Amino acid sequence: MEEYRNLNGNSGVDAYEIGNSFIRVRFNSGYVYLYTIISAGADNIQNMISLAEIGKGLNAYINKNVKFGYDKQG
Repeated sequence: MEEYRNLNGNSGVDAYEIGNSFIRVRFNSGYVYLYTIISAGADNIQNMISLAEIGKGLNAYINKNVKFGYDKQG
């Protein structure tokens, strides 16, 4: 997983991993959530990938748009 840059300094996201049709997000709690184009929708996945790469706004986006749209939790 790649460390999340957290440019705002207050994100609940710690790290992420990007795949062809998914993004896996690790939160500060240690929990890892897998969001896929099937579980969260292709547009949401693309937006999440963009925010992850920028390092800003990912946690807020997840909470607002796809909070329970994950495929797996671990």
